[in-house]
Amino acid sequence: MSNLPKIRWGIVATGMISEWFVEDLVLDWPEGKVEHIVQAIGTSKIEKGQEFASKYCPKQSPTIYGSYEEVYHDADVDIVYIGTPHAFHYQNCMEAISAGKNVLCEKAFTLNAKQTKEIFDAAREKNVYVAEAMWLRHRPLYLELQRLLHEEKIIGDVFRVFSDFASGVDIASLPTTSRYRNLALGAGSLLDIGVYSLTWVRLALGGTAPAQAEKPLILAAQSHEEGVEVTTSAILQYSSSGKQGIVTSTTKSLGAPGEVFSVIHGTNGYIEIEGRTPSAPDSFTVWKKHEGNPDRACFPREMCRGKKYEFPTLGRGFTHEAEHTALDILEGRKESSIMPWAETVYIMEIMDEIRRQGNTVYPGE
Repeated sequence: MSNLPKIRWGIVATGMISEWFVEDLVLDWPEGKVEHIVQAIGTSKIEKGQEFASKYCPKQSPTIYGSYEEVYHDADVDIVYIGTPHAFHYQNCMEAISAGKNVLCEKAFTLNAKQTKEIFDAAREKNVYVAEAMWLRHRPLYLELQRLLHEEKIIGDVFRVFSDFASGVDIASLPTTSRYRNLALGAGSLLDIGVYSLTWVRLALGGTAPAQAEKPLILAAQSHEEGVEVTTSAILQYSSSGKQGIVTSTTKSLGAPGEVFSVIHGTNGYIEIEGRTPSAPDSFTVWKKHEGNPDRACFPREMCRGKKYEFPTLGRGFTHEAEHTALDILEGRKESSIMPWAETVYIMEIMDEIRRQGNTVYPGE
């Protein structure tokens, strides 16, 4: 029997993202400080939930429910993980909060900032923990790069960053019920994958708490097919400093595994980030300006000193997010120490403005 403190999870929905999360949740991890128990699974069919449990958490015996509501009201569940499509997050979160449950909800957190703020208001009133499950921010690679950029200033003052996420999805070939095609489910590249591009830009140009962070001026364009946004490009301009972030995403093309998907430019060098996808980075390389090199706007590779930082991934990479969330709850916090409410609102407001300029509207907005 483990002597570690326990956190009992209720899993809402049994789609791919929940599969990945639960697989990592039950991994043996010698460095782990919490024992994670899959206490309950909510799904549309009992048989589906039973199959999910036997495949993804075979050493545990969760209670299988034929509805999400039963998970919310299970007294043995400490926190609910919500892995439904974006458009259902608002309702799922509000119902879980109403039942007095702590919540970890997948990204994009909601369809818009208005919904996000209402969820946090409800959580504050009920005095429960709620966090956006942006797993990227919990990865050791992300946290170390953040430290190097803003504490050590390893490439000097960052003034520009570019980040792209390309994920090939043939929208026209999909059924109208698919989450990639159905606007009622929040379809579109920005909320699904562009949020990762935006997260890398926020990492590079951040360094201040979201409450004090400057709101950027935004110039954005989006393209649509079958009524669904398939390509987004946006420039974020920070007027006080002149810093710029370039955010792009598309479902019309597939990025090559291992390719550089983000480049951060500073006054003393640049950093390339690469990996399987922008949501699952493997490494970054710091290219520092060679000492004695004349000041100039660019730093040719042959005149730089490159150092590669590699980070092996445990499982699929959700373990750190689950661990940090569990520790937040055990230590009595109501917001994530890594993804606080104000940060989620900050990102949602930027995506709202990109969608406004790009003419992407979801049903009910």
